[in-house]
Amino acid sequence: MQSTSMRSNRRTFLVASGMTALAATRAFGASDRIRTGAIGCGGRMRDLLHFADKSGAHELIAACDVYEPRRDELRERSGNTISTHLDYREILDNKDVDAVIIATPNHWHVRMASDAISAGKDVYLEKPVTHTIEEGNVLTRAVRSSNRILQSGMQQRSWIHFQSAVELIQGGNIGRITQIRTYWFQNYQGRPPAQPINPEMLDWKRWLGSAPDQPFSEEKYRFWRWFWNFGGGAMADLFTHWIDVVHWATKTSEPSVVQSMGDRYVFESWDCPDTIQAALRYPGFEVGYDGTMVSSIDDGGLEFRGATGTLKITRGGFGIYRERVQGDNPVLSERSVEDGTITHMQNFFDCVRTRKEPNAPVETGVAAARAGQIANMALRKGEKVTWPVRV
Repeated sequence: MQSTSMRSNRRTFLVASGMTALAATRAFGASDRIRTGAIGCGGRMRDLLHFADKSGAHELIAACDVYEPRRDELRERSGNTISTHLDYREILDNKDVDAVIIATPNHWHVRMASDAISAGKDVYLEKPVTHTIEEGNVLTRAVRSSNRILQSGMQQRSWIHFQSAVELIQGGNIGRITQIRTYWFQNYQGRPPAQPINPEMLDWKRWLGSAPDQPFSEEKYRFWRWFWNFGGGAMADLFTHWIDVVHWATKTSEPSVVQSMGDRYVFESWDCPDTIQAALRYPGFEVGYDGTMVSSIDDGGLEFRGATGTLKITRGGFGIYRERVQGDNPVLSERSVEDGTITHMQNFFDCVRTRKEPNAPVETGVAAARAGQIANMALRKGEKVTWPVRV
């Protein structure tokens, strides 16, 4: 059992370190802040900019989106001080932009990130960093053949209580792990109707990009994560976060055998299943994933089951449980003090300044995306997939 003083000292060190970095950043004048460009200005970008603003380390100077109202929204948010663009390459051509934040549909990620790196920009790239398995090598080469910083949007890597949990797992606190349960339940039913999209204000062809040409569909535009051309369903969305924590805690990077099953029980017009289960075998342990879109009571989390204890963790905190000890109460627990995206954005900006490796480098993002992509391969093939695939 970890002592209170140990947890307190570690927390004090981490918070103090973060505050020192923050204070150092704020010592710069406004004109010396990292000048950023936003590419893809939907809901996730709004969240990222909110967290980036809390860091005090950046200044948004340009934004790009193919939908005019989103460009207008960010311009108004800035007090009409930023430039807005339809073509993201105009942001990359802007010599005043130091770094870009990319939060577009998945099928644009590698192309935009690679173009940004070629243009000399540092990149914060939302997860999953790739849309296909093949893109993993493309993105990794682009980053590693340059001197650019790329932070994958795996914010748990900068979340203090996740860091604490990983230290405990790697330190043997729960013994040898044989099974890890991951889950994320959402509920897309009964959502209030959103304001209709005006197709005359949307450059649909540009939004499609490399995807097959097809008529405008508001459902695909809004729920692109659930169509193969643009996303990859649950396994390319929230599962990516959890399998990254698994890789991090167990020091692994890819499964050896994967099986999946799922179906569209509620959202029949989607390509991807709204309910899915996946089983992934790693060296010495198994990982399971459960997800559905009709009940979010349990939200999302992970359970690491070891020989001497179980660690249960969510974005709210974690607890370690022993067999027949204190009933259902954890013998050790830690709660989250703030959203880890704040510290993840701060880590990105710190690395832009120092040129140090970020908390979630390209390899971690590629590995997390690949695990979900292998699971989707097994789902679509309807058979067990042994990885790497031998031809």
